[in-house]
Amino acid sequence: MAKLLIRDLTLRDGQQSLFATRLNQRQVERVLPYYKDARFYAMEVWGGAVPDSVMRFLGENPWKRLESIKAAVGDASKLTALSRGRNLFGYAPYSDEIIDGFCRNAIESGLGIMRIFDALNDVDNVKSTIKYVKQYGGIADCAVCYTVDPRFTAGERIKAFFTGRKLPKKVFTDAYFLDKARQMVAQGADMITIKDMSGLIPPKRVSTLVKLFKKELPVPVDFHTHCTPGYGLASVVAAINAGVDIVDANIWNFAGGPAAPAIELVYIFCKKMGVELDINMEAVANINAELVGIRKELEQFDAVKQFPVPFNPLTDVLPAEIEAQFDRAVEAARKEDEAALVDACHKIEAHFNFPAPNELVKNAEIPGGMYTNMVAQLKQLGSEGILNNAMLLIPRVRLDAGLPPLVTPTSQIVGAQAVNCAMSLKKGKPMYSNTSNQFVALVKGEYGHTPVPVDPAFRKQIAGVSEETPYDVSKYKMQPNPALEECGGVKLAENEKEVLLLELFPAVAKDYLTKVKVEAYKASHAGEAVVEEKAAAPVVEEKIVITGTAIEAPMPGKVFKFLVAPGDTVSAGQDVIVLEAMKMENNLSTPVSGKVKRIFVNEGDAVPAGSVMMEIE
Repeated sequence: MAKLLIRDLTLRDGQQSLFATRLNQRQVERVLPYYKDARFYAMEVWGGAVPDSVMRFLGENPWKRLESIKAAVGDASKLTALSRGRNLFGYAPYSDEIIDGFCRNAIESGLGIMRIFDALNDVDNVKSTIKYVKQYGGIADCAVCYTVDPRFTAGERIKAFFTGRKLPKKVFTDAYFLDKARQMVAQGADMITIKDMSGLIPPKRVSTLVKLFKKELPVPVDFHTHCTPGYGLASVVAAINAGVDIVDANIWNFAGGPAAPAIELVYIFCKKMGVELDINMEAVANINAELVGIRKELEQFDAVKQFPVPFNPLTDVLPAEIEAQFDRAVEAARKEDEAALVDACHKIEAHFNFPAPNELVKNAEIPGGMYTNMVAQLKQLGSEGILNNAMLLIPRVRLDAGLPPLVTPTSQIVGAQAVNCAMSLKKGKPMYSNTSNQFVALVKGEYGHTPVPVDPAFRKQIAGVSEETPYDVSKYKMQPNPALEECGGVKLAENEKEVLLLELFPAVAKDYLTKVKVEAYKASHAGEAVVEEKAAAPVVEEKIVITGTAIEAPMPGKVFKFLVAPGDTVSAGQDVIVLEAMKMENNLSTPVSGKVKRIFVNEGDAVPAGSVMMEIE
């Protein structure tokens, strides 16, 4: 009997896809005792948005999150994290020194498997992480990011013909993905994941790729997908039928919609297909019982707000018509009848009240998370009305940037740039009037080799250079680690793990670590006499009178860094402020030459659109 292993995604990808990564430590600890008994091959619990979000929104320590799960689960399941190759968990390329320290600390803290991918499928960017993960005793799981070629309308093709602009030939072929997987195995990959972050891979295609990988690769093959466009469950069934070794899934109340399919449905399919699934489903049911309450607690962050019908495959009997759909799906998978397989799986999901396919995401061919991020960001900007225009611009921006797969960080970079372009066009400005630092770096070549070359003229326009310019790791500078005078002079980052947080998440970690140090200092000095301070005089808000040139925030964001100080002489076009917006850093320049007269905000301040931040005279 064939055997299938399961990687549970509930505590990382599941909660990230559905609840914007808001599970707090207490909620996680409620389910851990049952996880120890569940016998999952692996549990994805870290990486992705978890380290950022637990600091940013929950005020918690990411390292403690990983260590607490390891302490509770032990060796019952391998703990997995998702890493962005040379970008690790952040948006910048890091030096080997940082990658080395990060991998060592992660594995010492309990990590068993590091899933390593590169947003450009540039194998050069995963080499160092593979090396250090294996050096410190971890398993290197290398992911090939599945993506699709852009679809061009007849009008776009005619326009390209007459303008002399060549549209790319088909890039993302089976041979392309196999070549990337082979290169990763040659670098030491212990397993290969077909990472379908957008949920765009249909059953026939995944069946073809799984069979090809199983034939040509000497390592286990994992399949990862999402349900957003409607292929997820059907494609998982096709992958199982094709002989995949490992499947990623979520537990019932954290499954479906933008997330991966439910382990409970996979269990039923495995029984019908004669596939062994060594999972303690009673423990899974106990986890799910806790997840129901936790999901209700996360209501304000719930992207779907649609609970599946309660169901336990060990105790509940399927209605005859749904049982028939399971049988129909299995037969369709064996015959590779894609239409019948997808239809049967849709009927099964509809019966259990899982979300229907998102046709907008399916047609736009973008990850569901990317879409929900864009919606949230545009709400923050008060510009929901440009959503459709921004969506339409994504293929153009993606093509201009070298056709990167839409996975973090390139999905965020391309999505945020599409929003910037839509806002610029709305204001009557050129499309690329406002570009994030990350988009500039992508076009320049600092993230690595793009699947198709960037047009040299476009690269010159955006990045100021015509030739691809890789990131020079020798120029990497560590983040400042100041002493906090208000806390008795302790360092902002006092140990290697805190230093790594500061490197990977400069703005977020600075705020988090400062708060931790201030609270610890206050607690340790709670019994000391405090000199009574005089009551502060009421603050009278001064109306800002600008006699020079004002530097205003073009969008809501957070002041990340000042590049000049009061009294500095500046030239027209010189960058003066870095504004963080939509998780991207945007350099703001002065339109005039002169001297910095006044700065009205502080680093770390949240500023609305149009607020005056600096005056040049």
